[in-house]
Amino acid sequence: MVHGEQEQDQAREREPQDDSDDWRRDALFQLGQPEQQPEEQPAPAPSGEAVVAADPALPGPGGEPTLRLVHSAREEQPTAGAGQSAPAAGPMPATTAPAPQYSPAPPQPPAAAPPPLPAARPTPPVTAPRPTVSVPVPAAPSSPATRTSTPETLPTLDPRLALALGRPHHGDSLAHRTGRTLRRLATSASQDVAEQTRIARELQQPVTTGRVIAVTSIRGGVGKSTVAALLGRTFNHYRHDPVLTLEADSALGTLPVRMGAESVRWSCADLARILTPAMQLTHVTGYLVPVADGGWLLPGSQGKVGAPLDVRTYRTVTLALRRYFSVTVVDCETLPGDVARTAMDTAHARVVVAPTTAEGVGATRQVLDWLGQLPHSALSATVVALTASSPDMILDVKAATAHLKETGVPVVVLPYDRHLAGGGPIRTDLLGRAAQDAAMRLAAEALHRAVRAH
Repeated sequence: MVHGEQEQDQAREREPQDDSDDWRRDALFQLGQPEQQPEEQPAPAPSGEAVVAADPALPGPGGEPTLRLVHSAREEQPTAGAGQSAPAAGPMPATTAPAPQYSPAPPQPPAAAPPPLPAARPTPPVTAPRPTVSVPVPAAPSSPATRTSTPETLPTLDPRLALALGRPHHGDSLAHRTGRTLRRLATSASQDVAEQTRIARELQQPVTTGRVIAVTSIRGGVGKSTVAALLGRTFNHYRHDPVLTLEADSALGTLPVRMGAESVRWSCADLARILTPAMQLTHVTGYLVPVADGGWLLPGSQGKVGAPLDVRTYRTVTLALRRYFSVTVVDCETLPGDVARTAMDTAHARVVVAPTTAEGVGATRQVLDWLGQLPHSALSATVVALTASSPDMILDVKAATAHLKETGVPVVVLPYDRHLAGGGPIRTDLLGRAAQDAAMRLAAEALHRAVRAH
């Protein structure tokens, strides 16, 4: 131990003495405590790096030295070069435990700078989709209605059947016409002329609004379409304002053939889809069939089986067309159909066609009783047409007429006529004298009641 103290004294003599530390060493020597060795400085770290060293002056928990950061000062200390020598470290005493050495952390390479982020592309502004606004395209002003589909023109009769028709007969036979001419020469015809003049005035009376006359029957095949065609032809002959004959029976009706139409195109159902209040008479007549002796015809079908006419279509057509025509004659379906009931209820006048048979007259009486039960007075605007389909009828016409008149309605007898019985187009110049007079009386009675109706 003495040898160690001597080496320590020699090393201290070689080192530069610090007068300020002599009293500390003397005090420690007198107390018999070894002198505390100076701490060994750690190797200098590269410039700008930190070194971890133990600091005994700051004891940690349990008496262990506390670590502290020692920064390198290479830039401040001069590097040992020529003419300078590093101080020699003195020998450590054997009895003194060396201070714990902490090797400095290996130098870490400088962290590479992160690559620059790519420039963010500008995000286009999100715009809400523009709402689609449908702009209605106005219709052409020159067109009164937009046609969805144009029906084709069809003949009323098959061309082969039209060629098979022979020459129509006159209503009266040659012998009957000769006898009537001889009677006119022998007697005065003033009474007949006066009666025809009175009836013509009834047919030509003015109307303030369009009048609708509905023609129906209890069953088919009794002459309903024939009576409607006779009324339409009679009004066309005597009136100078527009007259329309309308077919409201789409079950293969014969009105176009009886009116002399060679072809048909537009029907009631087609016209109901295109009628507008802005249409004028010249626009409406373009969809109708012109009749040879004047007036127009609107068929219910094109001569083929199709959808039946409904009540809504009938109301639409009649309400829209009656303001263009002074008189509208409607050939309805047979009772008790819905369209026939509607037509009988909404028309200004009604014509019920009955055959000159016992069962026909009995069923017609039931219809008249039903009309009498309606809320409004329907019987006052009803006329019965009693038709004969054969020259030899077994039913007494006077008895049948009296049975029907009990309801208070007038009865007009339409006698058998060869021209009407032959079918085909009706020609007024070929009608028998009795058939002409009956058609005029029937038309006058119906129009008279239609004008009086509200």
